[in-house]
Amino acid sequence: MSSHESEATPPSRRALRIGQGYDIHRLEPGNGVTLGGVFIACEYRIVAHSDGDVLIHALCDALLGAIAGGDIGHLFPDSDPRFAGVDSRRLLAEVMQRVRVAGYAVGNVDLCLIAQAPRVAAHVNAMRAVLAADLGVPPDCVNVKATTNEALDAIGRREGLAAQAVVLLEAHP
Repeated sequence: MSSHESEATPPSRRALRIGQGYDIHRLEPGNGVTLGGVFIACEYRIVAHSDGDVLIHALCDALLGAIAGGDIGHLFPDSDPRFAGVDSRRLLAEVMQRVRVAGYAVGNVDLCLIAQAPRVAAHVNAMRAVLAADLGVPPDCVNVKATTNEALDAIGRREGLAAQAVVLLEAHP
């Protein structure tokens, strides 16, 4: 079987599947960022082809990983002008459609933002609510947490921000 054929093979049906994702983007001076689908006014903007929502990008990659569906760079390439400035929630909706077609539903997600700036504590509940609605789960199935890099490396110098995601999918009839 060629590698192309294996990419088209649907995942074997298991009761539970997990996936993990990661994303990172540069920051530059600006007037705000969108994280977890929520706009946060601050002195930075995310440099990206899309809106650069690292939390949603990591989440999409985790979801795709759980269904053996590749990654967002393959599905939504930054070379495609259709995705220039796109709202990452639109990408998440397309990924969730793939999750449903594969026969799965989200059990829970755990997201971690790694950023020196902006501070997000006041926005975490809004992020959880937005993402829960997009994923079709109650807010208590979505965890969003943040940490700094203790002023170390590019993230610590406020030159960028990153996110990690872990998802659990459950077979859905």
